[in-house]
Amino acid sequence: MNTGKYIFAQVSAFLSANEFNRCVTKYNGNHSVKHFTCWHQLMCMLFGQVCTRESLSDLAICLKSQQSRWYHLGMGTGVSKSNLAYANENRDWRIFSEFAYLLIAEARKTCTDAVDFALDIPGNVYAVDATTIDLCLNIFWWAKFRKAKAAVKIHTQFDIKTEIPSFIHITDGSVHDVNVMDELLYEPGGFSVMDRGYVDSFRLFQIHESGAFFVTRSKTTLNFHRPYSADVDKAKGICCDQTIKLNNHYAA
Repeated sequence: MNTGKYIFAQVSAFLSANEFNRCVTKYNGNHSVKHFTCWHQLMCMLFGQVCTRESLSDLAICLKSQQSRWYHLGMGTGVSKSNLAYANENRDWRIFSEFAYLLIAEARKTCTDAVDFALDIPGNVYAVDATTIDLCLNIFWWAKFRKAKAAVKIHTQFDIKTEIPSFIHITDGSVHDVNVMDELLYEPGGFSVMDRGYVDSFRLFQIHESGAFFVTRSKTTLNFHRPYSADVDKAKGICCDQTIKLNNHYAA
């Protein structure tokens, strides 16, 4: 536990209270709040992550044992399970989302390119994928996935060079991967690597229109013909380099 407290102090020292308060003010997060502010909520939840608490009750019990240190840890004096539960349920999630993206932007500035991923490409390279997390339907009734199953899906755009996610979006488990392409922002000159679950002609064309590039796998049902094939060096692992045209595509 002592180790967790020291790590918590080091991690929280990197957080800018001024930047966070701008997010709070933007969404009026502290309206009618007397004691347990959004900053106190953030510190409590961060403490739970650092100390690997498994539930809100577990976090509340752990915090209760450290009550004499609440003020020095930046948690205020109104910490309780009921306050935490009410804040998590009712406060605007965009406060924490925007602050998270501010932290991600700062982290990407300080990170160097991964040593084991060296490419002579000026633009950033992103891996886009999603993962489904199964949940207990009796507890997470709001995350209904199937008749007797609950789940959420985490959609991520991962900066491969810096090994930091640049976009994270959580949806119901039933949301198809391709729908999240409407939420992504594509950097001109950047590359997005994705699987065939993201193949959608209109959305892929939007990537092209933004000046970015994409690498994906084609669906087995793709109807096309090959007008041209380029020479390749198969010793480099390239099977073929072909220019194709869709048979069922008509220009507007």
